[in-house]
Amino acid sequence: MILDLLEEAHRGGARREIACEVLDISARMVERWKASDDREDGRKGPKHEPSNKLSELERKRILKVVNSPEHRDFSPKQIVPKLADEGTYLASESTIYRVLREEGQMAHRERSRPAIHSHPKEHEATGANQLWSWDITYLPSAVRGMFFYLYLVMDVWSRKVVGFEVHVDESMELSSAMIERICEELGIDKDQIVLHSDNGGPMKGATMLATLQKLGVMASFSRPHVSDDNPYSEALFRTLKYRPEYPGRPFEKLEDAATWVTGFVEWYNTEHLHSGINFVTPDDRHFGRSEKILAERKTVYEKARSKNPERWSGETRNWNPVATVVLNPEKHSKKDAA
Repeated sequence: MILDLLEEAHRGGARREIACEVLDISARMVERWKASDDREDGRKGPKHEPSNKLSELERKRILKVVNSPEHRDFSPKQIVPKLADEGTYLASESTIYRVLREEGQMAHRERSRPAIHSHPKEHEATGANQLWSWDITYLPSAVRGMFFYLYLVMDVWSRKVVGFEVHVDESMELSSAMIERICEELGIDKDQIVLHSDNGGPMKGATMLATLQKLGVMASFSRPHVSDDNPYSEALFRTLKYRPEYPGRPFEKLEDAATWVTGFVEWYNTEHLHSGINFVTPDDRHFGRSEKILAERKTVYEKARSKNPERWSGETRNWNPVATVVLNPEKHSKKDAA
């Protein structure tokens, strides 16, 4: 194979000497191979083991020490200096790592090993009031170091804000009361809603979980510190805080913050043409008006193409409704949540 590669390189214009250097093969060895009838590699390799190879007894000693009760929770980088302080040299860090790797013991060694969190379960919504997402974000107050807290619940399928509250505290009691109020106002039945959130205390507290169980609401949670698991709420908060009307100064009072959020929600639900649902408003989609709007847009485009067909290379713009929305898809495909 090496001779064939050398010949191919030479035919391509490479010098044989340079090609041999690249393969770390001497030119004289190549000539001997060519002169051989069987073209076999005559190299035999080293005839003796390296003089510094660990003996089996030394390997067993390393494994015994690093797995002992006093050292098993530490990495080799910590074990080596600890042993040196005791006047003992066992082996270098790299040697210990190599032995552990060969023995399949390179898993996290400390008792504080990071928890493994599986990807959240995929949830699919094909209509309103099937899948909600909620979160809490900070709103600046006039008192330095203090904030107001915006609790906000949205329908993932329609993107409509179905409820919100602004408080001076962040607690599971407040979040539980809010979810119960929203479900009652909207007439949500048991086992109708999946409610997705992150892993904060107000979301996973005992009071909140008990409330969800009483309401028949299925709880879904993101992995810790993974904002991509709750993209729709994150995108909504980004839209809120990047509005031109978002105050440049902190809110003086809780009532001021609540009043501003009320105005934002009214605009967002009734005027904002949302890119993730083909540029209809959340209210229009939530209440079943979007299909007619999109059908009329499609008619406008078809008429425009019929008048000037030479200006259209293919189909008109896709004004079809977004039928299904998926939260945390299994294959991690990116959905437009903005």
